[in-house]
Amino acid sequence: MNKTIKIANKIIGKNYKPFVIAEISANHNQSLEKALELVHLAAESGVDAIKIQTYTPDTMTLDIKDNEFLIQDKKSLWFGRTLYDLYTEAYMPWEWHESIFKKANELGLIAFSTPFDESAVDFLESLNVPCYKVASFENTDIRLIKKIAQTGKPIIISTGMASLNEIKESLDTAKIHGCNNVILLKCTSTYPASPKDSNLITISDMENEFNCLIGLSDHTLGIGVSIASIALGGVLIEKHFTKARCEGGPDSSFSMEPDEMKLLCNEISHAYDSLGKITYGGTKNEKNSRLFRRSLYIVKDLKKGDRVIEDSIRAIRPGLGLPIKNFDDILGKIAKKDIKKGTACSWDLFE
Repeated sequence: MNKTIKIANKIIGKNYKPFVIAEISANHNQSLEKALELVHLAAESGVDAIKIQTYTPDTMTLDIKDNEFLIQDKKSLWFGRTLYDLYTEAYMPWEWHESIFKKANELGLIAFSTPFDESAVDFLESLNVPCYKVASFENTDIRLIKKIAQTGKPIIISTGMASLNEIKESLDTAKIHGCNNVILLKCTSTYPASPKDSNLITISDMENEFNCLIGLSDHTLGIGVSIASIALGGVLIEKHFTKARCEGGPDSSFSMEPDEMKLLCNEISHAYDSLGKITYGGTKNEKNSRLFRRSLYIVKDLKKGDRVIEDSIRAIRPGLGLPIKNFDDILGKIAKKDIKKGTACSWDLFE
């Protein structure tokens, strides 16, 4: 496994703060001005990158208004719409891409896209994107993965719905055609996704199974699932991003608003910092806290020659005396000198 993968000026890996992507997707509502505003808001939120999607309605489907071209799942956000109509509303015009990428770069963000067919890869290559994302619904499109791999750039692959064999086939295709820099994303392809369907424990298994870096494409509401993924080894988080869910749009209902994204970025940093390293015995900053442990103290004045009995000593705070495990060893000892109440027990007090 490549322990780190560099995308533009960012290094992604276990020893680096998790990489956060704001997915603008269809939340531009057919407005370049709004798309550019989302880039600005994403930068203010603290993300590392923004991602868009590159397709047209005609590269995605056919303009047919019935049968399987009509979304018939009543649980779907897009129930009753045709695929062509949905993608007409959702797609990011290709002539906007350059302006969006330029704005992102000016604000210090990495900008890239998800291509949905080979023509989109050619177009994105003309804009010199630093990496590519493969969507869950395209992770079995071997021809597309081959095309992307041949660019020699890192690939991020969402694994929603993919079996072990399908993921292996995608990885093998990327490697055969020149790409060893692959990050797999655990993903649940429902919109929104339920935390109960997230099965984040799979992240550790994916890392062992495929020997590559693993992240999360998170369609749940809130930040809890994303934070949990960091503790399980996730190195990248992708979340859909919008200015305000109330503004509507195909993806708005499961997208993060700016304040939520800022909170996510802050808490991801805290989660990563909390991982630390395997350690026992307390940290440097816990040194002073040792004073609040119990230890053995003389609790009644003793004269020289007095024998220590149970009433003479107790385990109390602070922790400057002998450890409590020495209680029975001290019983019966003879005081070498007068000992005042409140003296921390030490071996040199006794004969």
